[in-house]
Amino acid sequence: MIAPRPLTPGVQLRLATLDDDAALADAYRRSWDHLRPWEPDRPESWFTPAGQRERLTRTLAQYKDGRTVPWVLVEGDRIVGGITLNDLVPGPFRSASLGYWLTADAIGHGRMTRAVATVAEIADTELRLHRIEASTLTHNIASQNVLERTGFTRIGCAPTYLHIDGAWRDCNLYQRILNDREPGA
Repeated sequence: MIAPRPLTPGVQLRLATLDDDAALADAYRRSWDHLRPWEPDRPESWFTPAGQRERLTRTLAQYKDGRTVPWVLVEGDRIVGGITLNDLVPGPFRSASLGYWLTADAIGHGRMTRAVATVAEIADTELRLHRIEASTLTHNIASQNVLERTGFTRIGCAPTYLHIDGAWRDCNLYQRILNDREPGA
């Protein structure tokens, strides 16, 4: 079990639980106008506690299987964001893909920069990964800045990489090499 971590005064990074269903639905509803340009199309159920519970059930099963690590950023009793390591690959690759989001009212306070740095530290020291990859839409400068501030390097551009906000979009690709340990070390 990965222990919760303080990010900033009043904001904590902790593993998501099934009990986060209503708070996640609320966070997405509150900020959908802000998040829509950066997200895939979502069904109406996405914005309901039941829809989030269904998603959390799948995600937590993947966590149990060692394929995903889902965190939420919590401020007081509200969820203000999420960050996930997806597609964890063991063996000689020892890699994962990073995704993250913040509510509109949580932007601009360094929360996500601190969360990405913390997740990279956990990926290195606890999950024993070698690298993390991430992608951003080519025009998502704020997300690119978060990645660059936390040690990620741009490694290319992938045309029509993700279907976001109703269309196939080009993305910049990033990676962060965490260490040069031998696999299994």
